[in-house]
Amino acid sequence: MLAPLDEPLIAALELTTAVRIADIGCGSGATTVTAFRQAPLGSVVHGFDLSPGLVDVGRQRSRHEALVEFAVADMATEPPPRQPYDRLLSRLGVMFFADPPSAFENLRGWLAAGGRVAFAVWGPVEDNAWMAATRAAVADAVAVPPADPDAPGPFRYADADPFVTLLTRAGFHDVAVTDWRDRLPIGDRLPAPEAARFALASFSSFAELLTQAGPDAQARAQQSLTARFTPYEQHGAVLMPARVHIVTGRGAPVAGARS
Repeated sequence: MLAPLDEPLIAALELTTAVRIADIGCGSGATTVTAFRQAPLGSVVHGFDLSPGLVDVGRQRSRHEALVEFAVADMATEPPPRQPYDRLLSRLGVMFFADPPSAFENLRGWLAAGGRVAFAVWGPVEDNAWMAATRAAVADAVAVPPADPDAPGPFRYADADPFVTLLTRAGFHDVAVTDWRDRLPIGDRLPAPEAARFALASFSSFAELLTQAGPDAQARAQQSLTARFTPYEQHGAVLMPARVHIVTGRGAPVAGARS
């Protein structure tokens, strides 16, 4: 479902020569492997995630790629490696740090002088139709508490300006934002009823609310979301508009280089 984000995100890394890349919050490693396959010959890509299960999936996915490795790590606190990385990459993996200023200062230490970062984060919920529809459908069935925009969560950096400030204060240079807008195949090209089930299961907080409320609430949310998804179904697949911020920046300038 999220594969359409990989092309603009990896392009933002500006891979022109062989580099060392770290994928932050790599999940099951799909973007990690894609970045390796698109990077110049001789590049090395390492994926890091909190989940041992997802890291194991990544290792299976990359078992034929000798220069791709995965490790379990909390990137908010993991000490920088002896050999820093030339590029830091993250597809929707940097919105969940408990202490963002400390976490991004730590990540700055992972980046070599003159290196580059590219982080994808969700834009506003109103510009991500499948998420807005899912929240509305759950609210049709149970009371949904208001979202805290400053808490860890997918829309923490929906307003990109504070994120730019955060990265700049953490020591990154030339921080900039471009927006990716297109349609995403919900659940990877599922029809409306299956896409609705996928979406309701994708948000643990919503799933927990519905489970606590009982089977009737689950059925009402499923029915409501199926109705909301149906107008977007084309040839058996639900395709809905999305907006993602691609935030780029650089590490400290190389010593002796002209600014």
